[in-house]
Amino acid sequence: MTKFILIMIMCSGIPGNECKTIPTPINEFDKYHECIIYGYDYSGDLLRNFDPEAIAEFKMFTAFDCKENSII
Repeated sequence: MTKFILIMIMCSGIPGNECKTIPTPINEFDKYHECIIYGYDYSGDLLRNFDPEAIAEFKMFTAFDCKENSII
């Protein structure tokens, strides 16, 4: 059975700052569609809850991917 694993990172647009993997409340999904929609929703919620000044100062953004994980 194939599962999809959500991998989300928080990044800064300032040169020299590295992206960091961030935990998500849910990270395993049965369907790609569920994973990708959750990634977009969680990303938006996360950024809406950050201090707008910090987002501007560090030019923060998120990125994510849903990787296929085959279970044998």
